[in-house]
Amino acid sequence: MAVTIRDVAKASGVHISTVSRTFSAPHLVNPETRTRVLATAEQLGYRPNRAARALITGRTHNIGLIVADIANPFFPPMIKAAETHARRRDYHVFVADTDEDPVVEADLVRALAKQVDGILLCSPRMSDDQIELARREVPLVVVNRLIDGLPAVVMDVGTGARSAVRHLVDLGHRHLVYLSGPRGSWTNREIRKAAGAAARAGGAELTVLGPHQPISSAGADAAEAVLATGATAVLAYNDLMAIGLLQALQDRGVAVPERISVVGFDDIAAGALVRPTLTTVANPTAAAGRAAVDMLLQQGDDGATGQVTLRTDLVIRNSTGPGPYAPAGATATQVAAYAKE
Repeated sequence: MAVTIRDVAKASGVHISTVSRTFSAPHLVNPETRTRVLATAEQLGYRPNRAARALITGRTHNIGLIVADIANPFFPPMIKAAETHARRRDYHVFVADTDEDPVVEADLVRALAKQVDGILLCSPRMSDDQIELARREVPLVVVNRLIDGLPAVVMDVGTGARSAVRHLVDLGHRHLVYLSGPRGSWTNREIRKAAGAAARAGGAELTVLGPHQPISSAGADAAEAVLATGATAVLAYNDLMAIGLLQALQDRGVAVPERISVVGFDDIAAGALVRPTLTTVANPTAAAGRAAVDMLLQQGDDGATGQVTLRTDLVIRNSTGPGPYAPAGATATQVAAYAKE
């Protein structure tokens, strides 16, 4: 015979309503009581009827998570962290992929709106106006995009871009390229703006090439255009593009970092495996997934909105080295140390 809510209440020494609240509104239950009820339910093998609970509470305990491209290694750590974090709060996550298409993105929001309690929009490609309209259908938290009045979790890509450009300038590079990402990307705009300001502050020239799709083949295809600029260093929108560029340069016999230095963005696992290993800006994608879940559930509880900004860090590896204006005879390590003095 299936274990019922009455069985859990009796074994826990609490009222049936307390068991119900433990699963439907855990924040309303004393932590000690909640722990006892959950442990008893687990021991007895009790599983709440989610459909019945949804009818009573008006909540599905489902979250939608929409990403721009699930094949991009940037997103899986975020998805995994969000799913794990949501599961601990007794929520399930439905993941959907837009393939960088704002029309598909809007369709997915409409399709999920009636099936979930809220949606995490990760690196959305829709316009601000479209996202505002979507918010009227379902609670939203936006990841890697800032829109006035909408709750958001963003990574401090501006600081990351400035750190990357300063690193290249300190290495002695005075002509840089920014290999731009998708036209509709907020992250791309922020990196481009910050990189340009940092280059000007350092007395360097920044040439922008793009926009490009954020995939490795786009980086490879841009190799000839990069070389034609005469630049000695490149900052790419993401690691996939940087890795594609690295491979294309090597195929042409262009030495990295001796002839040209390359910096990526995201710190995906592949960046530490290519040769030379990729200097990159590390984005805290897993932390972003957890923060977005917390923000969405808090929004549902008390209508709270806000913004969380997560730190980015420059990870220096072997794809960057001294440029034409480096101190005489300096190695990349020596120049990096010199720049800190």
